[in-house]
Amino acid sequence: MRCHPQQENCATGGVRPLTPGRPLLAKAGHGVRSQGLKPLDVNVAREGIGAGAPALKPAAVRPGLATAEPRPAEPASVRAPLLSTEDRSAPAGVNAASVVSRIEHSSVYRSETDGSRSASVACARPSSAPARSWQLNDFDIGKPLGRGKFGNVYLARERSSQYIVALKVLFKSQLQSSGVEHQLRREIEIQSHLRHPSILRLFGYFYDATRVYLILEYAAQGELYKELQRCGRFDERRAAGYVASLADALRYCHSKHVIHRDIKPENLLLGLQGQLKIADFGWSVHAPHSRRQTLCGTLDYLPPEMVEGKEHDAGVDLWSLGVLCYEFLVGAPPFEAAGHSDTYKRILKVDLKFPASVPLSEGAKDLISKLLVRQPSQRLSLDGVLRHPWILEHAGQG
Repeated sequence: MRCHPQQENCATGGVRPLTPGRPLLAKAGHGVRSQGLKPLDVNVAREGIGAGAPALKPAAVRPGLATAEPRPAEPASVRAPLLSTEDRSAPAGVNAASVVSRIEHSSVYRSETDGSRSASVACARPSSAPARSWQLNDFDIGKPLGRGKFGNVYLARERSSQYIVALKVLFKSQLQSSGVEHQLRREIEIQSHLRHPSILRLFGYFYDATRVYLILEYAAQGELYKELQRCGRFDERRAAGYVASLADALRYCHSKHVIHRDIKPENLLLGLQGQLKIADFGWSVHAPHSRRQTLCGTLDYLPPEMVEGKEHDAGVDLWSLGVLCYEFLVGAPPFEAAGHSDTYKRILKVDLKFPASVPLSEGAKDLISKLLVRQPSQRLSLDGVLRHPWILEHAGQG
């Protein structure tokens, strides 16, 4: 169960679209001036983030050019992403807007936006060119952004392009001991192929003897769940904007036969201009012709068919979207109860109640009620969500 200490309304306006992240195109060995990011001593890194080590400790900032001394190349090429951050605020000295501006005006950025290059799983390269091999000393490492069960996330900058990214460091020993290598492999295979402004980009990956490194798009405004906790609940305009962005992203995923299966506030991030980003594909599945029976996802967001252990399909994401919309507007999940057993019972009965203490429009209630339907085939489609009058009124999408 999650706590929501505040229940006041938080209104910050609608959601402005963000340009999707661009692939990293760079050459190793180029220096870059410090903008608040600390250079990484690779020897320190090897000692500091071996199997089971708590964090990667950056070396002290040096004046002038902040470049690490040349080091032997790390082995390159592996698999994996999964972004679960705690503090994604920019460190002192880093002007995110100026960094983005430099990227947008760079020849590298323009070549990616004009469609002259295409991205592969590991990085952007023309099909005739060899895959880019990344290594740790291609990056300046900054402050920690968050810590998870299997590793840590750091603010980082690719040296030659000065592209700001989030570098996730996963410990192989912890992945193996928990038996989640297949989940990690599946996540990287899926997320690396998705291209949508509301889906966090996976730019590339590499590894060494003890760690896997994931090069991820940096979501500057951090976790949506923390924003929801801070606000208590969102006004209808803001909630509708998020729901519309998510519905469009899920429609794209489903068109690629990808079911997410774990949509919840904790798995959503916010980009530089507040654009919603789906960030965690650990429970997702590519299922072009199959129905699944795996019990996954988060209890409050599980649909009835998964609670009962029945086969399920893309309809699970429709249910989760309804739960998410409710939580955005009310500040708590719709079937929350004192214990797991009671929560299961409420989900199975679709015991949907709108609290009198929270003023909700009839349009919002109608959308939620059409998504939280026991029979998956009868849930409102994603096209229907984007055409719903409440979405059109508050988010202006259709």
